[in-house]
Amino acid sequence: MRRPSLRAPSLRALGRPTPGDVTAGLVTGLFSIPEGMAYASIAGFNPVAGLFSGVVPVIVGSLAARTVLMVTTLTSAIALTAQSVLSDAGLDPADTGNVAVLGLLSGAVMLLMGVLRLGVILSFVSNAVMVGFSTGIALQIVVGVLKDATAYRPRGHNKLAQLADWLLHAGSWQPAATLVAAATVAAWALAHAVKRLRTVALLVAMVTVSAGVAALGADVELVSDIADIPAALPHFTAPDWSAAPHLLGGALSIALVALAQAAGISPSVPNPDGTKPGVNGDFTAQGLANATGALFQSLPVGGSLSRTGVAVSAGARTRWAGVFSGVWLALIVLTLAPLAEHIPMPVIGGLVIVVGAELIVGKIPDIRLVLRTSALSATAMAVTFLGTTQLPLQQAIILGAVLSLLLYCAQAARQASLLRLTPTGDGRWRTAAVPDRLPPGEVTVLDYAGVSLFAELPAIERAWPEPAPRAVLVLVLRHLPDVPSSAMIKLLERLADDLHRAGGRLLLAGVQPPLVRIAEATGLARHLGLGAIVPADDTVFTAVETAVRTGREWIDATRPTA
Repeated sequence: MRRPSLRAPSLRALGRPTPGDVTAGLVTGLFSIPEGMAYASIAGFNPVAGLFSGVVPVIVGSLAARTVLMVTTLTSAIALTAQSVLSDAGLDPADTGNVAVLGLLSGAVMLLMGVLRLGVILSFVSNAVMVGFSTGIALQIVVGVLKDATAYRPRGHNKLAQLADWLLHAGSWQPAATLVAAATVAAWALAHAVKRLRTVALLVAMVTVSAGVAALGADVELVSDIADIPAALPHFTAPDWSAAPHLLGGALSIALVALAQAAGISPSVPNPDGTKPGVNGDFTAQGLANATGALFQSLPVGGSLSRTGVAVSAGARTRWAGVFSGVWLALIVLTLAPLAEHIPMPVIGGLVIVVGAELIVGKIPDIRLVLRTSALSATAMAVTFLGTTQLPLQQAIILGAVLSLLLYCAQAARQASLLRLTPTGDGRWRTAAVPDRLPPGEVTVLDYAGVSLFAELPAIERAWPEPAPRAVLVLVLRHLPDVPSSAMIKLLERLADDLHRAGGRLLLAGVQPPLVRIAEATGLARHLGLGAIVPADDTVFTAVETAVRTGREWIDATRPTA
């Protein structure tokens, strides 16, 4: 099958923009103002960087992505991870040189993963771990803006403790800031209830409440109190390469977070033109978006499901919707930047609480699914959630990856099994339970189901029947991986020795060619004896029947003479 290309689409493949793309780009660009500023703000970055993260990266990412409607921009998880990486390295998140080199390194990691076609790695991160990670991120989003929403900074060594402290000190909330944040949430709810305003509900709430605060002269903190927003396009920012050695590990964490989030976009948003998306191509696109955006005042970015959803809901049909989004946002910043400085911080706090709450509510069905699936999956989800709320995010994503690996090993070990196959006499085979002891002077066929993972071998050994004189055991290995674990080779040698000492023999049937070569290279074939390995055939049971005949001939040849 032809694999999706990693190259950027040609000019012909870019297609022609539609009127819907222009409109969708405008809506997405407007949506990027409150969301981009809010995400940058909750992570302690200059809100301007959040705005500019929706310009150059979006344009480059949209032109290069294999998922044509994917919008590559700042997300809450990436913003928080970037802040955590810089703080953990002892670097100032406000230093644009540090941010630029972090974006370049993150882009380089994504490009490398795309070129090496490492998209398959994401399939090893379990759904339970991703649900726990995403829910923890959503809680971090909400807790991160409680100070902006109520003018009370919660105390605590982790996000759960800060949330509890905030609730216990409700009397310390500043009334004006709290009322403005509450009015923002209410305005969003009213706008969201109107179907035609749903995609711009955040923008409507931001504009209406900000205008009301200005009209009433409420004494609350404004964006201008923490940052100046220049009426200018993003300018070149030189990276501080001296910070690079301290950020290499963090760049990998950001890349994993960004790519894991973006991997869920292509299944949810198929290409309207019918072309196939490609995870590796999207890796490359996000790498290019980071590498270029980092040089023009952008924070690290990745595929954004929320921003992509806004574009699709607003009528996007081609990749040009993302391009127009970046262009529209640049024009808006260029002409209306002074107005953005008058946005109250409690308004941004209220908007971010809405975004975080939506993320948490949206995860409830996934949480229920994990809880109903298995106790092991539920434990992995809970541990990842707690890790995300109490550890630096770059450590939490590594913890999640390790948990996914352990979860895979545990599930693989539990699923490994042996099953007895008995012929029915009419050319078919029936399954049966594995006997406790092999019948002497007979051929017994056992089918092995597993991946030869070392963790599953004790269960296989426990299910192995006791050997008997002149008993032949045919082990069917048709589904064994081409490269089994060395522990599996040692186990087969040991079981063959047990059978030999009891006067029996072990035969392997349905062995794939790569495994035959490994058996010869490791000495397993010599250990089992001549003719003990029967290679797989095009028909399912031919190798099994051949092994059974070989076993019966061996039994006849070893029959005691009278």
